[in-house]
Amino acid sequence: MAWPDIFQRRALLSRFSHHHVVVFLLTFFSYSLLHASRKTFSNVKVSISKQWTPSAFNKSVEPAEIWSSSHLFPSAEEATLFLGTLDTVFLFSYAVGLFISGIIGDRLNLRWVLSFGMCSSALVVFVFGTVTEWLHFYNKWLYCCLWIVNGLLQSTGWPCVVAVMGNWFGKAGRGVVFGLWSACASVGNILGACLASSVLQYGYEYAFLVTAAVQFAGGIVIFFGLLVSPEEIGLSGVEAEENFEEDSHRPLISGAENEDEYEPNYSVQEGSTVTQVKAISFYQACCLPGVVPYSVAYACLKLVNYSFFFWLPFYLSNNFGWKEADADKLSIWYDVGGIIGGTLQGFISDVLQKRAPVLALSLLLAIGSLVGYSRSPNDKSINALLMAVTGFFIGGPSNMISSAISADLGRQDLVQGSSEALATVTGIVDGTGSIGAAVGQYLVSLIQDNLGWMWVFYFFILMTSCTILFISPLLVREIHSLVQRRQAHILSE
Repeated sequence: MAWPDIFQRRALLSRFSHHHVVVFLLTFFSYSLLHASRKTFSNVKVSISKQWTPSAFNKSVEPAEIWSSSHLFPSAEEATLFLGTLDTVFLFSYAVGLFISGIIGDRLNLRWVLSFGMCSSALVVFVFGTVTEWLHFYNKWLYCCLWIVNGLLQSTGWPCVVAVMGNWFGKAGRGVVFGLWSACASVGNILGACLASSVLQYGYEYAFLVTAAVQFAGGIVIFFGLLVSPEEIGLSGVEAEENFEEDSHRPLISGAENEDEYEPNYSVQEGSTVTQVKAISFYQACCLPGVVPYSVAYACLKLVNYSFFFWLPFYLSNNFGWKEADADKLSIWYDVGGIIGGTLQGFISDVLQKRAPVLALSLLLAIGSLVGYSRSPNDKSINALLMAVTGFFIGGPSNMISSAISADLGRQDLVQGSSEALATVTGIVDGTGSIGAAVGQYLVSLIQDNLGWMWVFYFFILMTSCTILFISPLLVREIHSLVQRRQAHILSE
């Protein structure tokens, strides 16, 4: 089996200058900071719920008196349902913003868009969690409006960072590079959990304060330090470099049924042709092979992944009675599993030169891991182990679709490898995924409130199965392609 060029030829590594390292790190930590601020909200849900309900105060005082003195809900159940509603409105606005941000990112300077989103989002988070608590001003409509604006601003992050990474790193070894890089979300979750748990004893408002301040500083660094493409400093782009290499690694995403059909599309293109490519339209991006199936599949998978992201600390506190700070720290193991899963599965997909079979196998095993985790005993060590395994098989495929596969889709031969399609395609895939995740967060709170946590896990199993179903046409095609390649290799020997 042919190994990708990045593993076969050490000469390829010489292309990676210190600029590549800086871009990798800046985009990695910029999105990590965006995710850290989201994770903070999920980590302090128990504290917020107590603050918004009479149970946080003296039992001898009449609930009506407490509620009238600016508290929102008469019971913790209603507060929990509203927290689920906030997750939903955030993700819906985030989804809408992704479609818009992808188009904007392909037409404006990616550095400006990313920096603006980070700094503005940090200010909104600061007002939402810190200013309102300092002023003791609690208003449901204000919280909803702020979280809608935050979703729109945060949506500038992912399409921009994926597009920048796609500008700097070519398709050789993309599964490994993007698999490792896509750990930025999980690292952000870990960072957010650590920051929140370290200051939660002083009040949940300080958790929002710390993460907002760090994110704002990160936005300033991005504005002054990020190079969005090699051309900005006179280096050749990834398309120009790849034109000089023998293309032993054919595209992982294409609409052709037979691998032989790829050949005519891989002639060397003139530099002038590449530079003349304009940003494609939203409709044209949707019509690219693989975009719609992966987008719909990602809607189901992101629902499950983000449900763990938003509700895991709350579930651990609510179901097992563990302290909120302990639950925050324990939830890190899900992200650890996602980091390892995304990197390892990206490596395997590079070796196979196919993505769908790796995804399908991982998702099949994810169903078993969900069954196992739903029956986890009240033991932190066992729970952490099962959580990491679940993160490996769910977080790993989620990272692959949102990063490496999105980059494959945005750089396939039908758009001549144009970086002008990258942000738009990434916005479509992640935006569709966020719509599914938005619906899921409200359903999770509704199912948990009426049926209990076990039915929530049954719902996760159903959505994971749907993900496999939606990628099954691509899976059949890629398995058929692998079989043909194997047969041709045997005949050549």
